[in-house]
Amino acid sequence: MKGRVFSGARPTGKQHIGNYLGAIQNYVQLQDEYNCVYCVVDIHALTTLDNTAELAGNTREMLLDWLAAGMDPQRSIIFVQSHVPEHSELHTLLSMITPLAWLTRLPTFKEKVRQHPENVNYGLVGYPVLMAADIVLYKADAVPVGEDQLPHLELTREIVRRFNTFFGPVFPEPEAKLTTYRRVMGLDGVNKMSKSLNNHIELSATPEETRKRVLTMVTDTSRVYRRDPGHPEICNVFALHGFYTADRTEEIARDCRSAALGCVDCKKSLAASMNEALAPFRARRSELEQRQGLVEDVLADGASRARAIAAATMAEVRSQIGLLPRRG
Repeated sequence: MKGRVFSGARPTGKQHIGNYLGAIQNYVQLQDEYNCVYCVVDIHALTTLDNTAELAGNTREMLLDWLAAGMDPQRSIIFVQSHVPEHSELHTLLSMITPLAWLTRLPTFKEKVRQHPENVNYGLVGYPVLMAADIVLYKADAVPVGEDQLPHLELTREIVRRFNTFFGPVFPEPEAKLTTYRRVMGLDGVNKMSKSLNNHIELSATPEETRKRVLTMVTDTSRVYRRDPGHPEICNVFALHGFYTADRTEEIARDCRSAALGCVDCKKSLAASMNEALAPFRARRSELEQRQGLVEDVLADGASRARAIAAATMAEVRSQIGLLPRRG
């Protein structure tokens, strides 16, 4: 019998190649091994959003990218967090047994405080409890995470142990399914690829847009002149060749080191390889975009299936806690 995987992502709009290489391709592959529950965590996004005007649109754009990449609503449950109110209910109940000190000690909380000192809200502090609710609501066996996310998952496990100690065994302790998370650097070669830093390349960009973005990429800064030998091991363009031109990386590295290949030509070659690899995705996304109501239908079906699981879990939770059953 297949185990269950849960994973969620904040709706940031159109996805970029960092999103794909780091997470989406893994989501697609996991569908062969697990019963997958994938959630657009729009409530989580509210903790740091100043303006929600683009939230609904960003959710639709992200869903289109997920579907075009191969996330299959027939094999996975794909839905939006706010469409399943049991997430918020379980978050509230779990918050009653979670010590505040557990939340404020997390490195991610401290980082968010540094990033948003003017908006340290209750939701930001309780973010990890909502994350725990997201996972255990579906009694997930495994959660795909990178090593940097392990503290959050361990907190979920601590909350589960505390709940089960107080009220009896309801939730399994979810295991980390460590991903071969690829830290994809942005066009600046310094920071992780990020939409907020505008150092990204969208999966759905046109071939010409992709080419222009790639040509702005920082390469080997120690290479001043075309005739200078390069150092591919420190070049971000070469790193991306490893994803998109894997069959030629040894040749590219050799030509770079001997100065037979200049940085501009190296970037042009990467853009061509990237556009070739992304062509099927872009064609699929364009076709999906033309299908009226597709995203809404997928999300409605996903929410219905998610709520069936969530309702059963919450009935058990309420009973174990000792809340008065409601009639009907």
